[in-house]
Amino acid sequence: MALPAHRTRAEDVVVYVEDAIEKRGLRPGDRIGTRADLREQTGVAKATVNEAIRLLQERRRIAVRPGPGGGMFVAAADPVVRLGRTLLTVHGEPLAVAEAIEVREQLEPLVAVHAAQHRSAKDARELRSLITAMRKNLDDMPTFVSLNWDLHLRIAAISPNAVLRGTYVGLYEFVNHVSLVNPQPRDGDYLAQRLQVHGDLVAAITAGDVTAARHAAEAHRHSG
Repeated sequence: MALPAHRTRAEDVVVYVEDAIEKRGLRPGDRIGTRADLREQTGVAKATVNEAIRLLQERRRIAVRPGPGGGMFVAAADPVVRLGRTLLTVHGEPLAVAEAIEVREQLEPLVAVHAAQHRSAKDARELRSLITAMRKNLDDMPTFVSLNWDLHLRIAAISPNAVLRGTYVGLYEFVNHVSLVNPQPRDGDYLAQRLQVHGDLVAAITAGDVTAARHAAEAHRHSG
């Protein structure tokens, strides 16, 4: 069964800004507007706008400049991010989502190994925090799925390999964009099982155990 993707209000604002860039034909360096403009246009709280801007900056979609004449500007195109997006210009293909998931899963052991090799204390704290949040939302499928995506993107962010990051994140964003996830369970134990798989992966990464991280990623790939 396909399940609608769960988006936060901040993510809704991110989509709004990305759509505005596209519809207005803005190019790198063009001014989008200010935080106040964005609040007025979307009607959301200041904190939500700030979170959306943080997400847009992380995705290298915008640059923020202070002072008079400042505000939000379209960021210069990152060739690595463009690589990930180029791989996903297949929306009309019937098997596009399944193929994107297949390629993404082939990359997961390498992503996990890099994370185990390069994780910092801050990385470890944030990964454990996401696992804790997933545990608290075992009865909320959309939130659990959203946190699951966040966890994988956070793991990928640890890798120093920009091509690997860009490709892997691009594949995740594509699956997220079309609002599909893997077939969902028929029993109440499925989310607990998925939590265990991801908990093992995070434990291996935070311990710096490369072999265990690779094995955990393989188990995740084959666990459905």
